[in-house]
Amino acid sequence: MDFDISSIISGYAQGYFLMANDSHSGTLSDLGWYSSRERALVPLDDRFRHPKSLRRVLNQNRFRVAVDRDFPAVVEGCADRETTWISPQLKQIYLALNKAGWAHSFETWEGDRLAGGILGITIGGAFIGESMFYRIPEGSKVAMVKLVERLKERKFVVFDAQLNNPHLARFGAYTVSEQEYQRLLQKALRRKCSLL
Repeated sequence: MDFDISSIISGYAQGYFLMANDSHSGTLSDLGWYSSRERALVPLDDRFRHPKSLRRVLNQNRFRVAVDRDFPAVVEGCADRETTWISPQLKQIYLALNKAGWAHSFETWEGDRLAGGILGITIGGAFIGESMFYRIPEGSKVAMVKLVERLKERKFVVFDAQLNNPHLARFGAYTVSEQEYQRLLQKALRRKCSLL
C-alpha cells in the first residue's frame, strides 16, 4: 500500500499527529489528524529526571540500546495492548515512514531479547514520540533515559510526547500551550539532526 509520505510529514511538521478512531478498523478513513491545546514535552535539559530506583538498573548496564534494529517489533509492541489507537493502517504508515527515513525505534535489548522501545518520528530537531512499550521490566524506562541522552547529544530541540500522563511526569514531562509548542517546533524544524 502506498502512502503520501510528504503529506504525512507535512501534517506532523504543522503540529498534528495521526490516531486511529477505532482500534478494530484499518481503513484510511478511520485515521484522523489530531492536535492538542496543551502539548506534553519531555525536557532535554536539567529538568529531565528519572526515578531513583532506575539508577541501579542503569549502573548495571543490563541493557544495550539500538536504533531501528527491529522497527517492526517495536511497532507491534506498542500496538499490543488491550486498547490501542495504533490500527493496522497506522502500523503500515509507520513502516512506510521508517523505510523513508522519518520514523525510528529507539530500543533496549537484554542479550538477544527486545526489552522495550520508543516509537517516534524525527523531523529536523524534533523527536515526536508516538508510543512506548516494554517486555522486560525497566526496558522502556531505560530507553527513555538513553533516548534523552542521545537527543541532547545530537542537539535536538524538542521531544514531543503529545499527551502527558503520570508515567511521563516522573521523567519531568511538562505541558506547554499550543502557541509555545508551535514556536519550539518551528525552531526545531530549522535544525538538521539525526538519531542515527
